[in-house]
Amino acid sequence: MDRLDAMRLFNRIVELGSFTKAADDLQLPRATVTHAIQQLEKRLGARLLHRTTRHVSPTQDGEAYYERCVRLLADMEETETAFAVAGSNPKGKLRVDLQGTLAKHFVLPRIQDFFDRYPEVELEIGMGDRLVDLVREGVDCVLRAGEPRDSSMVARRVASLKQVTCASSEYLKRHGVPKTIDELRAGHRAVNFLSTATGKALPFDFLVDGQARTVRLPGSVSVTDADAYVACCAAHLGFVQLPRYHVESRLKDGTFCQVLGKWQPAPLPVSVMYPHHRHLSPRVRVFVDWLADVMGTAQ
Repeated sequence: MDRLDAMRLFNRIVELGSFTKAADDLQLPRATVTHAIQQLEKRLGARLLHRTTRHVSPTQDGEAYYERCVRLLADMEETETAFAVAGSNPKGKLRVDLQGTLAKHFVLPRIQDFFDRYPEVELEIGMGDRLVDLVREGVDCVLRAGEPRDSSMVARRVASLKQVTCASSEYLKRHGVPKTIDELRAGHRAVNFLSTATGKALPFDFLVDGQARTVRLPGSVSVTDADAYVACCAAHLGFVQLPRYHVESRLKDGTFCQVLGKWQPAPLPVSVMYPHHRHLSPRVRVFVDWLADVMGTAQ
């Protein structure tokens, strides 16, 4: 194994926290991985990794070596790509994680367009709303809705989605239509959406004379999935507040009705995020730019 391959291997071990996971990821025998790291440490004259039965972590020297390897490998990949059709033909595997409903509604219907432009990029797509440890899980970037909270990530805003407050027509027939925010809070129920970050129900947000106002409503059910959120609303269990695109068809056919349109919630930001310390490889850069184009038409 040459020095660059050893660097790549070392980086994957640090990022995944495991010799076995790195071996599987790079499709190498476990014995080859162990021998390569032993040779690397011998050549450098330094111990790079703490090894336990459950986890592998870098030593202080290992942290310093990892940071230098990240920069060196990124610069090398970018330099090589610059000579391949003026950098317009990126190659290799790209691991991304996309928020589920955004992926289904905006991204996946147009994914063939990405491969038409960049046929030598291989995408590995995860979908969900959970918090992803990009470095530990080896994910290159994520697409998420909401205000970014992780300062270790670079966040590129790619869309702002209009939001609505609505309930099923049957729910409103049974319980009445609130005319004000106070009426909503005093006599109505909600399908509550639980934050994956805190585990707590997200409040309803409204803009009143330019000022944010939050309201918490009681409810019989709480969910962590956007499709379940809409399904429970369709089952007449209470109000929901979410991006309009997700319920557009139900609003048009009358099964859902928007309320309190005078006090609409602020638009929901959508961002692509990736780690600060990673130089953007050409394949990550073109995917981020493509996502920005796709989501730029979202409302």
